Amino acid sequence: MTPLYLDNHLLVVNKPAGMLSQEDKTGDPDLVTLAKAYLKERFDKPGNVFVGLVHRLDRPTSGVVVLARTSKAAARLSRQFQQRGPDKTYLAVLDGRLGDSPDWMELEDGILERDGGGVRVVPVGSTGSKAARLRVRMLAADGTRSLVEVELLTGRRHQIRAQLAARGASVLGDFRYGRPTPFADGHGIALHAVRLTVEHPTRKEAMTFVAKPPVSWRGHFDRAVAMAVGAR
Repeated sequence: MTPLYLDNHLLVVNKPAGMLSQEDKTGDPDLVTLAKAYLKERFDKPGNVFVGLVHRLDRPTSGVVVLARTSKAAARLSRQFQQRGPDKTYLAVLDGRLGDSPDWMELEDGILERDGGGVRVVPVGSTGSKAARLRVRMLAADGTRSLVEVELLTGRRHQIRAQLAARGASVLGDFRYGRPTPFADGHGIALHAVRLTVEHPTRKEAMTFVAKPPVSWRGHFDRAVAMAVGAR
């Protein structure tokens, strides 16, 4: 993980692709454990270190994650995410294209959770489904590949991956929802949380954090990616 911002209430990091957000039964490295170790060493803290996970990214997804350093900050940030307050922007390289227009388009589907941790896209209003909405626009294209910017309007599990794949344009490297086309070293996919805006839990001011995609993205629409990362 790469620290992006630190104060008494927040630790903001750039999560690598392939890393768990929180520990599970695999025992593989996870973001929360590494963040605790980082803070313990940085401030030479004895005993336990508090780190609150208030949102998460899928294991193969990289990008901005905000962690809370106090229970009060964790509660306030969690409330923001539950109320869909933060603005979340992603970049994705797609194995496919969503047409040729650079204009924003809104996608709305139903999402059904499946046994095994995946989801299935179904018509809006289907029994047992949850509404999933996002905005997407094409930034660049080369043949059948494309680079898109995505703004999440809801926060469903695997939402971006499933909704785009349902339209024939899956995230590059996403074996679960896409084609068997590997990306980088096979541990990540070409989906990156590039920008996140939250309200600071004590100062009550909007703060925007930006993370560059990992080096595995090099050679995939480099100029357009650089422009998207630098945009505000």
